[in-house]
Amino acid sequence: MRGAALALRQVGYENRAFWRNPAAAFFTFAFPLIFLVIFTTIFGREAARFFTAGIITLSVVSATFTNIAMSVTLAREKGILKRIRGTPLPPLAYLVGRMLHAVVIGLILAVIVMAYGALTQGVEVPWAGLPVLLLTLIVGSAAMCALGLAVSALIPNSDAAPAVVNAAVLPLYFISNVFTPADQLPDWLDAVSKVFPIRHLADAVASVYTAAPAAPDMPWGSLAVVAVWGVGAALFALRFFRWEPRR
Repeated sequence: MRGAALALRQVGYENRAFWRNPAAAFFTFAFPLIFLVIFTTIFGREAARFFTAGIITLSVVSATFTNIAMSVTLAREKGILKRIRGTPLPPLAYLVGRMLHAVVIGLILAVIVMAYGALTQGVEVPWAGLPVLLLTLIVGSAAMCALGLAVSALIPNSDAAPAVVNAAVLPLYFISNVFTPADQLPDWLDAVSKVFPIRHLADAVASVYTAAPAAPDMPWGSLAVVAVWGVGAALFALRFFRWEPRR
């Protein structure tokens, strides 16, 4: 119980630190909306539902995987993680607090994107599918946080973090039903995309919008793939995560 309370307290610290950097906070929320504005302007309202679902996926991945991988690597290379281990705060509570805050930011971004799609593009809010969407975003966020920790163990230094993280996610956005509809992909590229969790997360989110206004079926298959990736990443991080900078 004490560890859980400390983790929740760490969420508060992370939140204050986040909002004390207004430039970073602004672009965290503006980045997904910029993509949504560009795509809906180019392709029109008839594509708005697809891109709203896709940008919700991008928002979650950006707030969790990208944020955790980059910020944890930076904290490690600055020696912050090493100093954290010398404090009374349990290391696991510190990491859980960071990840919980990332999940909260991802959920807020999803709501903002959903609201923008509804108010400016006429995309119907999938009210009946919100429970399915919420479960999908929670499972996806948890898995992406674990993947962020795992990837941070592979990044050699803070200078390499942006290149490594962007190289990992940007190509997947184009083949994972985020920027490009899956039915427009060649068969072999469609098969490749299904290996990775972003595709399954995007498919699960898209299924909620496709079924609207009816309630969608629970996308158990997609969620299972995402969860397996998350568990595998967590096990990898437990083995290879480093608290000290590389020498």
